[in-house]
Amino acid sequence: MASPVDGLIFRQLFEKESSTYTYLLADKTTKDAILIDSVIETVERDVNLINELGLKLIKSLNTHCHADHVTGTGKMKTLVPGMKSVISKASTAKADEFIEHGDVIKFGAHSLEVRATPGHTDGCVTFVLNGGKMCFTGDAVLIRGCGRTDFQAGNSGQLYESVHTQIFTLPEDCVLYPAHDYKGLTSSTVGEEKTKNPRLTKTKEEFIEIMANLGLPYPKQIDRALPLNLVCGIQD
Repeated sequence: MASPVDGLIFRQLFEKESSTYTYLLADKTTKDAILIDSVIETVERDVNLINELGLKLIKSLNTHCHADHVTGTGKMKTLVPGMKSVISKASTAKADEFIEHGDVIKFGAHSLEVRATPGHTDGCVTFVLNGGKMCFTGDAVLIRGCGRTDFQAGNSGQLYESVHTQIFTLPEDCVLYPAHDYKGLTSSTVGEEKTKNPRLTKTKEEFIEIMANLGLPYPKQIDRALPLNLVCGIQD
């Protein structure tokens, strides 16, 4: 996968059971690498790729405390000595490092700005690469959709405000990468979602009404995933 950003190694990886995207970003010169939203079932795949590319994984980040899969960060720490797990302080989950709105995570010549985007959960963040070349939105914005808001302290009004103030204010050509997709789509742009997202183009009041009437089933992995993700996916 060719990277659209100079000096960046980029891979979008997929876990089919939960339809989760994991993202690998690395500096071509220093080989320092960052992983976003790893899944426990695909940790070995990710580590093998990192080793094949000759990269040094320094941090594994989570956009939020997931309810639909178990994070791979705990298992990855056992396979990659020195790697640090990272999650938002607001998530109340365990990790080596905690991040807050406005923090910057650097790897080589590149950086990820942390933007707090709560609403799907109260600990969600979006990572913005190099001032707006790419953004990794977790479940806050999906391609033509968004994450549900009916559990984990979700709040529809808060999600709407987060998206419109922290994501839709990015450059319109900023490539948007979600944590999931269920229709085979891989990416969008901020401009596309601002104009074509069937939920987030509505008024705030209309959005709240839509989210209150989705009628979604209980997440099938939440009873397993959530307790483990609060402890970095570590299973005793």
